[in-house]
Amino acid sequence: MSKNSKQTSNVVGSLASEVLRNPSSSAIQKELAGSALAQTHSNKQTGGQMESKASKVLQSEKYSETTKTLAASVLSQSNKER
Repeated sequence: MSKNSKQTSNVVGSLASEVLRNPSSSAIQKELAGSALAQTHSNKQTGGQMESKASKVLQSEKYSETTKTLAASVLSQSNKER
């Protein structure tokens, strides 16, 4: 199995932290932010379910730029073989 060594950048990590601290953030934003933060300075990879959610966010027009940024980061850290 191929290992993806990408990690969440400091910029996206800060964005994720802001999202998690903001009581107005949506559930999907918080879920993506949590996943992104878990992959900061770590070799963890995105799981299959989160990969699917992030993909759907990127394909939809209803999500904000913040949500799409988090989704893109999470998706870029998924298993390369999936």
